[in-house]
Parts: sequence; structure tokens; C-alpha cells
Amino acid sequence: MTRSCVINDDELAWRFTGSGGPGGQHANTSNTRVELRFDIAGSPSLGPRQRARLLDKLGPDVRVVASDRRSQAQNRALAVERLRTKLAEALKVERPRHATKPTRSSKQRRVDDKRKRSDLKRGRSARPAPDE
Repeated sequence: MTRSCVINDDELAWRFTGSGGPGGQHANTSNTRVELRFDIAGSPSLGPRQRARLLDKLGPDVRVVASDRRSQAQNRALAVERLRTKLAEALKVERPRHATKPTRSSKQRRVDDKRKRSDLKRGRSARPAPDE
């Protein structure tokens, strides 16, 4: 499914149902809505670190639904793409953020912005500003 994770087709559980809503005769007789399930906990394709990360972020199984298109084949492709995206986002490792000190110019910019905002608010009052 991703560069570091390949899942066999036999590990995916497909379910097809009728898509809800209006659509006439075709929609009422065709099972175009696709539900795709993947069992994370029981998958032999995942390594221990991948499994732990996915279980932590997505739970023991992941489910995606596609009913956007009129064709079952298009909805199948859409469901696979959504599953791929969901797994890729869950497997992504974020780099830890290292705290840094603000620069002198950013501090000065912050103080200047506060002063401008204060002057703007002071100018809104009905009474004149005090002379210095």
C-alpha cells in the first residue's frame, strides 16, 4: 500500500451495498457503495513497529467507505486510495521539534506590533489621548 508497507489483497475485506439517496432504477438495483476493511491486529504483512504505530493511531481495524461514483469499479479504486492515504498518514513519523529562542528582531517586531495595536485602540476612544 505504501513504499514501506505492502498488503496482500486477501487481507482486505470487501462489502458492497446499495448506495443511498436518489438515482432511479440503476441506483436501486446496483450495489455500488464499497466498504473496505483491513484487520491491523491480525495482518501478517505488517512489521512489529508498523503494527504498533497503526494500532496506536487507528485501532485494531480500519474501515473506509466510498459511494461517490456510480460505478462499483470506480468506488473500489477510490476506497483503495483512501485506505492507502489513511495508512500512509498513520505510518508517517513526525520529526521531534526542538525549541529555539526567539531572535532579537522577532522580539522587537512583537513589541512594535503591540505598541501599534495599543495606539490604534487608544485612538478609538471618545476622549482625547493624554499628552506626554
